[in-house]
Amino acid sequence: MKIGYVRVSTKEQNTARQEEIMKSLGVDKVYIDRMSGKNMERPALQEMMGFVREGDSVIVESISRFARNTKDLLELTEELNSKRVQFISQKENIDTDTPAGKFMLTIFGAVAELEREYIRQRQKEGIEIAKEQGKYKGRPEKQLDNFDAVYVQWKKGDITAKSASEQLGVSRSTFYRKVSEHEENSTPIDF
Repeated sequence: MKIGYVRVSTKEQNTARQEEIMKSLGVDKVYIDRMSGKNMERPALQEMMGFVREGDSVIVESISRFARNTKDLLELTEELNSKRVQFISQKENIDTDTPAGKFMLTIFGAVAELEREYIRQRQKEGIEIAKEQGKYKGRPEKQLDNFDAVYVQWKKGDITAKSASEQLGVSRSTFYRKVSEHEENSTPIDF
């Protein structure tokens, strides 16, 4: 059975181009994820990996749609290999049924990871320059209009930290950070 895997990074991005490629290759079943590829906890990917069986072929438009780093790429293709499932990447013309395909898979994975590292490095350097020029301030801090009231309730023991963070619409770690900042900059409250 020919099984296709399609991924875009966000819900807003369109999968039509990749789906058209799958159709032209005669793929029988397509799994689609609309989320970042930076980890392997993608629902459609996990479902597909559980579905494939010996003799199947997994086809992707490019290896970057399947995995974002060499470690994940090799781990996924090794799992497919252990199930005797062929992996084919259309863009890079990789077919793991051949020794050359296995070798090229490793090389392309390493090159893709290197390029991502270059992008991260350039981004970091750009942010540093922007900070030095006063143009980059980071993400704006979330305004918590009712923090004082929620803080007092929490401090009295009327509500839990979980409840306080839910009321404020922040994570518990953010709530505790705000508490710490508040207590450093304020006089203690007597109850």
